[in-house]
Amino acid sequence: MQRPPLFEANCFIYWKNRFETYVKSKDIDLWYIIAHGNYKPTIKDKDGKDVVTPYEKLDENQKKMLSKNDEAKMVLYNALPKKEYERIFMCDTAQNIWDSLITTHQGNKQVKDNKIDLFVQKYEEFTITDDETIDCAFSRFNTIITSLKALDESFSSRNHVRKFLRALPSKWRPKVTAIEESKDLSKLSLDELVGNLKVYEAHSR
Repeated sequence: MQRPPLFEANCFIYWKNRFETYVKSKDIDLWYIIAHGNYKPTIKDKDGKDVVTPYEKLDENQKKMLSKNDEAKMVLYNALPKKEYERIFMCDTAQNIWDSLITTHQGNKQVKDNKIDLFVQKYEEFTITDDETIDCAFSRFNTIITSLKALDESFSSRNHVRKFLRALPSKWRPKVTAIEESKDLSKLSLDELVGNLKVYEAHSR
C-alpha cells in the first residue's frame, strides 16, 4: 500500500475525508476495522456461547483477516507525524486510534454538532456576489459541502444544484430561468451545472 495522505492537524476535516477515501480505495476491509473495531474470529464453546477462536484453530483465511488488525494500525501510523504518534501509540486498536484523532482534532459530539451548525448556516446563507467568478463561487461552495460531508452531515445533490442557482446574483436571472426550463434539476449534477454556467460566463465577457 502506498503511503496514505499525511496528517494535517490544521486541516483535519480535509485530511479525514482524504484518508477515509484512500483506505477504502486500497482495502475496504481495513476501513471496516478502523471504523468498527478489530476482526475477532469466534467459535461456539460447549455452552453455545461465542468465544474468540484459539490461534491454532484458525484457518488460513481467518489468519489473513486477523493480520488486517495490525495492517489497519500501520496505515494510520504511516499517516501520522512523530508528535501525533506519541500521543496515540498506547491505543490498542485502529478504531481506538481513529476515535482518539477525531475527539482530539474534531472534538466531542457537542463540538461536532456546533461545527455542523456553523457549516449548515454557511450553506443556507451562501450567496454569490456580482463580481465573483463561477470558479471562485464553486470553490467556496464546495468547501462548505466537503466540510459537512466530513462531519457526516450533508444535503442531497439536488439541493446543491438548487441552492447554487438561487445564490446567483440578479444579472444571472435569464440564464437561471433558461436552465430551470430546459433541465430536469433532479437529475442535473452540480458539476454539470457549474460547467454550463462557466460556458455562459465566458461568452458573456
